[in-house]
Amino acid sequence: MNSTIEISQGMFKLYHQVSRLVNECMMDEGVSLARSKFLLLLECQGPQRSTDIACALGFAPRTVTEAIDGLERDKLVMREPDPKDRRAKIVSITDMGRTVISAAQQPQHKTIEAIFNVLTDDQKQHMKEIIRCLSEKTEELQRERDQNAGDPSAAASTRSLQAVG
Repeated sequence: MNSTIEISQGMFKLYHQVSRLVNECMMDEGVSLARSKFLLLLECQGPQRSTDIACALGFAPRTVTEAIDGLERDKLVMREPDPKDRRAKIVSITDMGRTVISAAQQPQHKTIEAIFNVLTDDQKQHMKEIIRCLSEKTEELQRERDQNAGDPSAAASTRSLQAVG
Protein backbone atom coordinates (compact mmCIF):
# COMPACT_ATOMS: atom_id res chain seq x y z
CA MET A 1 0.00 0.00 0.00
CA ASN A 2 1.10 3.55 -0.74
CA SER A 3 2.79 5.09 2.33
CA THR A 4 0.86 8.34 1.85
CA ILE A 5 -2.42 6.42 2.08
CA GLU A 6 -1.17 4.56 5.17
CA ILE A 7 -0.25 7.86 6.83
CA SER A 8 -3.64 9.34 5.96
CA GLN A 9 -5.47 6.30 7.32
CA GLY A 10 -3.34 6.45 10.46
CA MET A 11 -4.20 10.13 10.95
CA PHE A 12 -7.93 9.43 10.61
CA LYS A 13 -7.72 6.48 12.99
CA LEU A 14 -5.79 8.53 15.58
CA TYR A 15 -8.22 11.44 15.25
CA HIS A 16 -11.18 9.15 15.94
CA GLN A 17 -9.43 7.41 18.84
CA VAL A 18 -8.47 10.70 20.49
CA SER A 19 -11.93 12.20 19.88
CA ARG A 20 -13.67 9.18 21.36
CA LEU A 21 -11.45 9.12 24.47
CA VAL A 22 -11.68 12.89 25.00
CA ASN A 23 -15.46 12.75 24.54
CA GLU A 24 -15.75 9.98 27.15
CA CYS A 25 -13.65 11.97 29.65
CA MET A 26 -15.69 15.11 29.01
CA MET A 27 -18.96 13.19 29.37
CA ASP A 28 -17.83 12.34 32.90
CA GLU A 29 -18.16 16.10 33.53
CA GLY A 30 -21.56 16.29 31.86
CA VAL A 31 -20.79 17.72 28.43
CA SER A 32 -19.97 16.03 25.14
CA LEU A 33 -17.20 17.11 22.81
CA ALA A 34 -19.85 18.24 20.30
CA ARG A 35 -21.68 20.36 22.88
CA SER A 36 -18.39 21.82 24.06
CA LYS A 37 -17.66 23.06 20.51
CA PHE A 38 -20.87 25.09 20.58
CA LEU A 39 -20.20 26.44 24.05
CA LEU A 40 -16.56 27.30 23.31
CA LEU A 41 -17.54 29.12 20.14
CA LEU A 42 -20.01 31.25 22.08
CA GLU A 43 -17.54 31.72 24.94
CA CYS A 44 -14.71 32.84 22.66
CA GLN A 45 -16.57 34.75 19.95
CA GLY A 46 -19.57 36.01 21.86
CA PRO A 47 -23.25 35.80 20.98
CA GLN A 48 -23.99 34.44 17.49
CA ARG A 49 -26.90 33.82 15.16
CA SER A 50 -27.56 30.13 14.57
CA THR A 51 -26.64 30.52 10.90
CA ASP A 52 -23.24 31.90 11.92
CA ILE A 53 -22.76 28.98 14.33
CA ALA A 54 -23.61 26.51 11.55
CA CYS A 55 -21.09 28.17 9.23
CA ALA A 56 -18.34 28.35 11.87
CA LEU A 57 -18.72 24.71 12.92
CA GLY A 58 -19.51 23.29 9.49
CA PHE A 59 -22.85 21.83 10.57
CA ALA A 60 -26.21 21.85 8.82
CA PRO A 61 -28.55 24.57 10.10
CA ARG A 62 -31.09 21.96 11.28
CA THR A 63 -28.39 20.19 13.32
CA VAL A 64 -27.45 23.50 14.94
CA THR A 65 -31.06 24.34 15.74
CA GLU A 66 -31.56 20.95 17.42
CA ALA A 67 -28.33 21.33 19.39
CA ILE A 68 -29.29 24.83 20.52
CA ASP A 69 -32.71 23.52 21.59
CA GLY A 70 -30.98 20.97 23.85
CA LEU A 71 -28.44 23.44 25.20
CA GLU A 72 -31.20 25.94 25.93
CA ARG A 73 -33.31 23.27 27.64
CA ASP A 74 -30.30 22.50 29.86
CA LYS A 75 -29.86 26.24 30.53
CA LEU A 76 -26.38 26.31 28.97
CA VAL A 77 -27.32 28.88 26.32
CA MET A 78 -30.13 31.37 25.84
CA ARG A 79 -31.78 32.89 22.80
CA GLU A 80 -32.64 36.57 22.55
CA PRO A 81 -34.04 38.67 19.71
CA ASP A 82 -31.43 40.02 17.30
CA PRO A 83 -31.56 43.83 17.63
CA LYS A 84 -30.54 44.16 13.96
CA ASP A 85 -33.06 41.64 12.57
CA ARG A 86 -36.29 41.04 14.43
CA ARG A 87 -36.81 37.73 12.58
CA ALA A 88 -33.56 36.27 13.94
CA LYS A 89 -32.38 35.20 17.37
CA ILE A 90 -28.98 35.62 18.96
CA VAL A 91 -27.60 32.69 20.96
CA SER A 92 -25.32 33.36 23.92
CA ILE A 93 -23.70 31.20 26.57
CA THR A 94 -25.10 31.40 30.11
CA ASP A 95 -23.17 31.42 33.37
CA MET A 96 -24.12 27.76 33.80
CA GLY A 97 -22.74 27.06 30.31
CA ARG A 98 -19.46 28.74 31.26
CA THR A 99 -19.27 26.63 34.43
CA VAL A 100 -19.91 23.41 32.52
CA ILE A 101 -17.35 24.18 29.81
CA SER A 102 -14.75 25.18 32.38
CA ALA A 103 -15.24 21.92 34.29
CA ALA A 104 -15.08 19.86 31.08
CA GLN A 105 -11.88 21.48 29.79
CA GLN A 106 -9.77 20.12 32.64
CA PRO A 107 -10.30 16.43 31.79
CA GLN A 108 -10.05 17.26 28.10
CA HIS A 109 -6.64 18.90 28.54
CA LYS A 110 -5.46 16.19 30.94
CA THR A 111 -6.38 13.44 28.47
CA ILE A 112 -4.70 15.18 25.54
CA GLU A 113 -1.56 15.79 27.62
CA ALA A 114 -1.49 12.11 28.62
CA ILE A 115 -1.69 11.05 24.98
CA PHE A 116 0.97 13.44 23.69
CA ASN A 117 3.37 12.99 26.62
CA VAL A 118 4.60 9.84 24.88
CA LEU A 119 6.36 12.16 22.41
CA THR A 120 9.62 13.98 23.03
CA ASP A 121 9.73 17.77 22.71
CA ASP A 122 11.54 17.37 19.36
CA GLN A 123 8.86 14.98 18.10
CA LYS A 124 6.13 17.40 19.16
CA GLN A 125 7.87 20.27 17.36
CA HIS A 126 8.30 18.15 14.23
CA MET A 127 4.65 17.12 14.39
CA LYS A 128 3.55 20.77 14.69
CA GLU A 129 5.54 21.59 11.54
CA ILE A 130 4.05 18.64 9.64
CA ILE A 131 0.52 19.63 10.69
CA ARG A 132 1.15 23.25 9.67
CA CYS A 133 2.44 22.17 6.26
CA LEU A 134 -0.48 19.79 5.61
CA SER A 135 -2.97 22.37 6.84
CA GLU A 136 -1.62 25.02 4.48
CA LYS A 137 -1.79 22.62 1.52
CA THR A 138 -5.33 21.58 2.45
CA GLU A 139 -6.41 25.24 2.65
CA GLU A 140 -4.81 25.90 -0.75
CA LEU A 141 -6.64 22.95 -2.32
CA GLN A 142 -9.92 24.07 -0.74
CA ARG A 143 -9.49 27.59 -2.11
CA GLU A 144 -8.84 26.15 -5.59
CA ARG A 145 -11.90 23.94 -5.29
CA ASP A 146 -14.05 26.86 -4.13
CA GLN A 147 -12.82 29.03 -7.02
CA ASN A 148 -13.48 26.25 -9.53
CA ALA A 149 -16.99 25.69 -8.19
CA GLY A 150 -18.08 28.85 -10.00
CA ASP A 151 -16.28 27.89 -13.23
CA PRO A 152 -17.40 24.49 -14.64
CA SER A 153 -14.57 24.37 -17.21
CA ALA A 154 -11.95 25.00 -14.50
CA ALA A 155 -13.53 22.35 -12.29
CA ALA A 156 -13.42 19.82 -15.15
CA SER A 157 -9.79 20.75 -15.83
CA THR A 158 -8.88 20.26 -12.17
CA ARG A 159 -10.61 16.85 -12.11
CA SER A 160 -8.68 15.81 -15.24
CA LEU A 161 -5.38 16.82 -13.66
CA GLN A 162 -6.23 14.97 -10.45
CA ALA A 163 -7.10 11.81 -12.39
CA VAL A 164 -3.72 11.91 -14.15
CA GLY A 165 -1.75 12.77 -10.99
